[in-house]
Amino acid sequence: MNSRLPNWLTKRIPDAITVDVVNDMMRGAKLNTVCESARCPNLGECWSKKTATFMILGDICTRNCGFCAIKFGRPDQSDPDEPRRVAEAARDMRLKHVVVTSVARDDMPDEGATQFADTIRALQQAIPNVIVEVLTPDFKGKRWCTKIVVDAHPDIFNHNIETVERLSPVVRPAARYRRTLDVLQSVTNMDPTIYTKSGMMLGLGETHDEVVQTLKDLRAAGVSAVTIGQYLRPTTDRHLPVVEYVHPDRFAEYEKIGEDLGFLFVASAPFVRSSYNAQAFSERLLTTRLATVGAGAA
Repeated sequence: MNSRLPNWLTKRIPDAITVDVVNDMMRGAKLNTVCESARCPNLGECWSKKTATFMILGDICTRNCGFCAIKFGRPDQSDPDEPRRVAEAARDMRLKHVVVTSVARDDMPDEGATQFADTIRALQQAIPNVIVEVLTPDFKGKRWCTKIVVDAHPDIFNHNIETVERLSPVVRPAARYRRTLDVLQSVTNMDPTIYTKSGMMLGLGETHDEVVQTLKDLRAAGVSAVTIGQYLRPTTDRHLPVVEYVHPDRFAEYEKIGEDLGFLFVASAPFVRSSYNAQAFSERLLTTRLATVGAGAA
C-alpha cells in the first residue's frame, strides 16, 4: 500500500513549553511514561494538557509484540519506591484521573501485580477522590495475580485485546485472545464494582465482521468501555506493516455499533489510544455512579 499518511492522520504541533514542563517532572522523579516508550502520536497533545500515562516496572518489556515500540529485553529489578514517586508526580500535576500501565514482566513471580497494587494504594492516599485506571498485561492468565490488583480496587481495569482473534497470534504472539477475554471477565467476577475496559487497533488486515465479533466478545465478557484506533507502524524494519489506513467514517460506524451493543463508553477514531482522553470516561463513569446512587436513594 501507499506509505504516505492520509490527511486525517496529521497532528497539530503542541505547546513546547508545557511539554517540557511535564518532561522535566518525569525525569526529575525518575519515572517512565508509555507516551514516550510506545512513541504515542498523542504525546504532545496530552503533555501540553499536563496529562500522561505512567509506566511502572521499568521501560524494558519481556515480550516482543509486532506492533509495539517499547524496548524488548531483560528488565531491571523493580523499584519499591516507584509507587510513592508516581503518586507524588500525579499529585503535583493535579491529576483527577491517573492511568498506570507497565511493561510485561514475565520474569517476576507475580508478573508485577504487587507493584500495580502498591501504586494504586499510593495514589488513593495521595489524591482525595482520585480515579485510578490501570492498563495491565495478562499476567499469563494467573488469576491470583489479577486478584492482587483487583483487591487494591482501581476504578477502571483496562487490558487490551489489541486485534481480532485471527490476527492475534501474529500481532501478539506471547498473548492469547481468549486469555484476554478471561482476564477481563475474571475482574468483573471478582469485583463487579470495577469498570473493565479494552482497546484494539485497526489497519492490520482485519475485516469488518471480525471487528464486530471482537466487540461482541468483549461485551459478552462484561467489558464496559472500549477504545478503537489506527495502528501506526513505529519502525519500517522491526514492526508489522500497516495494511490499511482506515477512514474516519468507518471508525464512527464502529463507535455506533459499540454503543448499540451496550458499552458504557466507546471512543473510536484514528488517533484514539487506550488512555487517550481517559478523563472523558471518568466523567461518564461519575455520571453513571451518581445516577445509580440517586436511584438507590429514591
